[in-house]
Amino acid sequence: MDLNRLYSANRLGYNNTTAYDPRTVFQRDFDRIIFSSSFRRLQNKTQVFPLPGSVFVHNRLTHSLEVASVGRSLGTLAGEFIAENFKHELTEESREFYKYNLYNVVAAACLCHDIGNPAFGHSGEDAIASYFTKNEPSLKPQFLPAEWNDFINFEGNANAIRILTQQQNGKSGGSFNLTTS
Repeated sequence: MDLNRLYSANRLGYNNTTAYDPRTVFQRDFDRIIFSSSFRRLQNKTQVFPLPGSVFVHNRLTHSLEVASVGRSLGTLAGEFIAENFKHELTEESREFYKYNLYNVVAAACLCHDIGNPAFGHSGEDAIASYFTKNEPSLKPQFLPAEWNDFINFEGNANAIRILTQQQNGKSGGSFNLTTS
């Protein structure tokens, strides 16, 4: 594995950065997710943690922010470890990335880990598949075969990739226009 090739500042779609921005491209990825309507919609989805003696409930927005906080800390530790323990194999640019930017990439990934999940998580996935399967005769003719397959085999993680990479209203080509890291 070549640690010098595991990250990229290249963006999907059109790169519309301003002449001066003090943030790194990886910090901008995090910000693009935070300010997106897709991310904000997570506030309307419940996250339930069954704990012994009680049930802890909050929304997926709060959960995703908590996961991103933990991910940022782990990304910092991992980045420092890689920069120090593989310094002879890394270019200067790569050492800088691992030391100062890996945590942004990890935190951004953590932010969007639930972005494609329906309400009620896996039960919601099953409900979507069940609805379309049950109503196949009237619904199937309205969809292309690939679209139909997506509905009867609905999977939140695949939907997240779709949300993050397909063009959204008001966005330039490439949807969130995230880096390929």
